[in-house]
Amino acid sequence: MKDEAGGDPISGVKWTRRSTRKVADEMTRQGHPLSRGTAGRLLGEMGFSLRANVKNLSGPRHPDREEQFKEIGRKRELFRRQGLPVVSVDTKKKEIIANYHNAGRIWRDEAIKVADHDFPHPELGRANPFGIYDVQRNHGMVVVGTSGQTASFGVEALSLWYRQVGRRSYPEAKELLVLCDNGGCNGSQNRLWKYELQGFVDEFGIAVHVSHYPPRASKWNPIEHRLFSFISKNWAGQPLTSYEKVLNYIRTTKTEAGLKVRACLLEKAFATGVKVTDEQLESINLRKGRVLSRWNYTIRPRPN
Repeated sequence: MKDEAGGDPISGVKWTRRSTRKVADEMTRQGHPLSRGTAGRLLGEMGFSLRANVKNLSGPRHPDREEQFKEIGRKRELFRRQGLPVVSVDTKKKEIIANYHNAGRIWRDEAIKVADHDFPHPELGRANPFGIYDVQRNHGMVVVGTSGQTASFGVEALSLWYRQVGRRSYPEAKELLVLCDNGGCNGSQNRLWKYELQGFVDEFGIAVHVSHYPPRASKWNPIEHRLFSFISKNWAGQPLTSYEKVLNYIRTTKTEAGLKVRACLLEKAFATGVKVTDEQLESINLRKGRVLSRWNYTIRPRPN
């Protein structure tokens, strides 16, 4: 097994590219007949474990990565000391609403029967979750859309959070820090994201400070490991056959650390391919940050 084994240098867990069937066949060929089950048991006794692919090969680090991490840390501490809200936002993986396989296992007296193929069909619904995670309070809100994951949808979700939760939790706050990834509907180069944020700022009369995590560093965004990971665990092994099921699994996600999650459905169509003109971009009351201004900026209300 030496040439077929890999391992974690921290935990000591080992894994192999060979299946138990191939191990059993090879052992039988060498004159030691055994079943697949026995091969699996022996591998376990040798310290091997079933492993899945892990997305940890993120490529070369951006040269400004560490400087941006320091800037985000400085801003988070500043807002924390002043009692101002800090939210981490992102889109979660799209889910097809159907009796399809969902990764994971649950304790049941019998397996749940699902379709043997899970090819997407136009007539099937899709859940497009956009999450807002309150870093200070360890509270989350997920808006499940039925349309595309556009910048307009992301800002609409943020607006719903602010109306229902944000301004009640921080009634005196006039500033908000938003942490987000560097791509997708809330990317640093997305013109529509900034243009829609200006509408949010004008409506609620608060300044929004935005900080983007460096490229290939999305796993550091707090919402990934403090909210989305627990939602995935909560519905693991459960076919997502209706929007109500999706919302229920999100709402019932809890942790020993006190995580609480809201969820709502947004049945609104958002157009794709919307272009923001240079004139519209110039109308945004945007002030670039002193550090890495392409990733740090503030949008303030425009004069009436």
